[in-house]
Amino acid sequence: MDEHDQLARQFEQHRGHLRAVAYRMLGSLAEAEDAVQEAWLRLSRSDVSSVGNLGGWLTTVVSRVCLDVLRSRKSRREDFVPDPIVTREDSGPGPEEQAVQTDAIGLALLVVLETLAPAERLAFVLHDLFGVSFDEIATIVDRSPAATRQLASRARRRVQGRPAGDGDAGRQREIVNAFLAASRGGDFEALLALLDPDVVLRADAGAATAVVAGPAVSKLVHGARAVVEQALLFSRMSPHTQLTLVNGRPGAVTIVNGRLMGVMDLTITDDKITEINILADPDRLAHLPLPA
Repeated sequence: MDEHDQLARQFEQHRGHLRAVAYRMLGSLAEAEDAVQEAWLRLSRSDVSSVGNLGGWLTTVVSRVCLDVLRSRKSRREDFVPDPIVTREDSGPGPEEQAVQTDAIGLALLVVLETLAPAERLAFVLHDLFGVSFDEIATIVDRSPAATRQLASRARRRVQGRPAGDGDAGRQREIVNAFLAASRGGDFEALLALLDPDVVLRADAGAATAVVAGPAVSKLVHGARAVVEQALLFSRMSPHTQLTLVNGRPGAVTIVNGRLMGVMDLTITDDKITEINILADPDRLAHLPLPA
C-alpha cells in the first residue's frame, strides 16, 4: 500500500466523525459533505508526517471550512428548516445516519443553532457536542480561550431555552401516529389535544407554489389553535404520509409516486407536541434520499 492509499484509508476512518461535526455546524447535508471533501483535499496536499493526532487535525480543518461557510451565508429566514436525515425505523446505520447516532440532534436544535453567530455555533458544537477543549477552539476562531468559553456560554443560554424532547421513542411514536390519524380524519379537537398551548409550527416550502394537493407557502405559526387552523396542510399530505425516523426519532415523510414531497419532525415534551418542523421545499427535497 503506497503512502497516498494509506492516507486515504486513515481519512476514511474519520469520515463519519467529520460528517457529524460538519452537519451540526452547517445544518446542510450537501454543505457538510463538501466540507469533508475539502478536508480530504487539504490533507492530500499536506505533509502530516509530524501530526500526532490526525483526527484532531482533520476536525480543525473541517471546522475552519465550516466557519468560512457560516460567515459567508446570508441570514436565514425565520421559517427555514435545516436538512433532515430520514431513515426507516428497521434500517441499520448507513453513511448519512452516521451523523445521528445515540447523540442524535433533532431539527429543533438545528433551528436554534441557525440563529447563532458563526463563532458561537462553532464553539458550542465543538465543545458541548464533541468535547473539544476551549484551547483548541480558540485557535480556530482566533480568540482567547476565555473569550471562546464566553461564546459557548452565550450559545448555551440560547439552546437551553428551546423545548427539550422526551427520550421515550415508543411514546413519541404513539403520539406521532395519533397526530397523523387526527390529520387524516380532520379531527381538529384531537389535534388540539395533542398540541402544547405554545406549540410552534415552522413550514419551509422554499420557493415552491404547490405541495401535494395545493398551494403551500413558508410560514411560522405560534400557538395550538393557530396551528390547528393550519390542519389543511397536514390533511392534504396525510394520505401519502408514513411514519419514519427523522434525525433518529419518530417523524413522518410524505411520498407521492416515489417522490419525496415533505418531511415532518415533531418535538414532544410531557406527551405534548411542542414544535413541528416541516421541510416541503422541492428543490432541497430532491437531493435527499428516500428512507430505505
